Amino acid sequence: MSRRTARQRPGCPCGLQEPYDACCGRFHRGEAAAPTAEALMRSRYSAFVKLERDYLLRTWHPRTRPGALELDPGMRWTELEILDTTDGSAFHTTATVTFRASFRGGSLHERSRFERVDGAWVYVDGDILD
Repeated sequence: MSRRTARQRPGCPCGLQEPYDACCGRFHRGEAAAPTAEALMRSRYSAFVKLERDYLLRTWHPRTRPGALELDPGMRWTELEILDTTDGSAFHTTATVTFRASFRGGSLHERSRFERVDGAWVYVDGDILD
């Protein structure tokens, strides 16, 4: 079995098989909130792919959110691998998601921290690994 990148797979850029509109697209459009920290991580990856700057800012914790965010339209994200999750369900208030996001020419390996604010998962910050 050959390994294929998220971009080559049918479905959402986050790597799931559902079409973008039914997967991360509904979060980006504000029709639903990500129910888990992992779902938020996947939707944020897809937001980087789709250049959804407003969604990224909206899902960033208020205490760590940057004042502005510039996205590089030349960046080509190719794959998201979720390596580990700790907590992050409706029963938790904090979570971590460790992932590797590949792009043309390299990858980003990060352990991200998430918290629930007013019932919604938001990205707090992360530690770059290797």
